[in-house]
Amino acid sequence: MSETNTYTVVGMTCGHCVASVSEEVGEIAGVENVDVDLDSGRVTVTSEAPLDEDVVKAAVEEAGYALAASS
Repeated sequence: MSETNTYTVVGMTCGHCVASVSEEVGEIAGVENVDVDLDSGRVTVTSEAPLDEDVVKAAVEEAGYALAASS
């Protein structure tokens, strides 16, 4: 059964930003799908198993952006 988590990414302003975040997060082992909404900054990640938020954060930072603080 797949696991879905939503994160908020800060700093994306264009389609290139979306592509960068999608590519980096998509390279995480077990990730099946990445859906990035530029307007809200929401990144919805579907994976085979729960993901470590630190791994997602590192991928987002590798793309040049930051995760918003969890509320």
